[in-house]
Amino acid sequence: MKQFKIKKNYLLLKNWWETIDLTNYEKSYFNRDIISFNQQLFRLKEKKIRIGVYGKSGVGKSSVLNSLLKKDIFKTDIINGTTREIQAEEWKFKDQSLNSIDLLDSPGFDFCDIKFPDKVYSSINNSDLILFVISGDLNRNELNEISSFINDGKKIVLILNKIDLFNKNELKEIIENIKFKLPKDLNIPIIINNENNLKNYVAKLINQYGEIMLTLNSIQLADKLFLKIKEQRLKKRQKLAQSTIGKFSTIKASAVALNPFILFDIAGSFALDTALINELSNIYGLKLKGESTRKIFKNISINNLCLGFTQVGVNTSLNLIKKLILLTAPFTNGLSLLPYGPIAIIQAAIAIYSTKILGKLAAKEIFVRSKASFIEPAILIQNMNFNDTEIFNYINIYFSRKNLNKNFVSFLP
Repeated sequence: MKQFKIKKNYLLLKNWWETIDLTNYEKSYFNRDIISFNQQLFRLKEKKIRIGVYGKSGVGKSSVLNSLLKKDIFKTDIINGTTREIQAEEWKFKDQSLNSIDLLDSPGFDFCDIKFPDKVYSSINNSDLILFVISGDLNRNELNEISSFINDGKKIVLILNKIDLFNKNELKEIIENIKFKLPKDLNIPIIINNENNLKNYVAKLINQYGEIMLTLNSIQLADKLFLKIKEQRLKKRQKLAQSTIGKFSTIKASAVALNPFILFDIAGSFALDTALINELSNIYGLKLKGESTRKIFKNISINNLCLGFTQVGVNTSLNLIKKLILLTAPFTNGLSLLPYGPIAIIQAAIAIYSTKILGKLAAKEIFVRSKASFIEPAILIQNMNFNDTEIFNYINIYFSRKNLNKNFVSFLP
């Protein structure tokens, strides 16, 4: 049953990725993320899980990995900072449902002589499980790193290493202090690296949750890539939308200022507003029919009475004044025409202001409606019926921080 679920989710992600039509610029711009996701997709297909080990310098990350492997594979030294870059080794143990497990060693996050610190963090953050190694009570920097992983929805296990430095009472006090500093709702495991204690715990965790962690992480990486692509496209559309709104503002300002006829003015403004909404819908990939366009315009006008009053009420009043000025011009030797220019300028300013407001509101309305056209990989996670808090409490944090409406409003015109 588990194998079927992994295969099913792999095919869903593969099909999703094949539907994403990227431009050459996007392929180049997101090259690193695309490679990372494709590698994860391959690991999901082959059922290869990654466990990243992270912590500050000198806590014994390499020795922890060696204790899991029962071999001195990863280089250790009494001098801090022996590991300078990400190193990987395959870990094999019996009775596992996965095909392979890769252990990733990393430099201390506080070590200054790291060539690509962001790349190191990214490699560990993209792991399916993170073993965070400590050698005593948590300090502020360690808590900050743990919080970053938690906020990103990562499953973390704390490994308390070098316990021979403490007696039983000190060790008990340290564990209590650590628990007090960690989030209470996550129940992050604190495992003492003692004999086979660590190996037995990790083996049990992987046997029980390995396939789920691999699947969740694959979907999460797909979702992060999706959000990056969407953000970049929205930024590009934002510029195009702003240019379009500016163009229609100028056209309407000229038409309203020069046209003395009320009915033509109102009809012309409505036609331009409708055309603007259609243009914006094309920009944001939502093909609207005439009825849908009118409905959006009506909703905006009803919900923003000030906008409707400004466009119709004020302009109608000013048009009446302009018409009166034109009618009385022959009887005043043209003196009554003097206010005509300032009134026309006021009308033009109102037209520009109201069109910009309309454009921004319409873009937001269209964006919300067009969200249905985006296929979000995260929906796969939300549809998975797992109730085990051991794993899903972590991924729920990722979802609680991810609010598309709020995050992407800043990329609207």
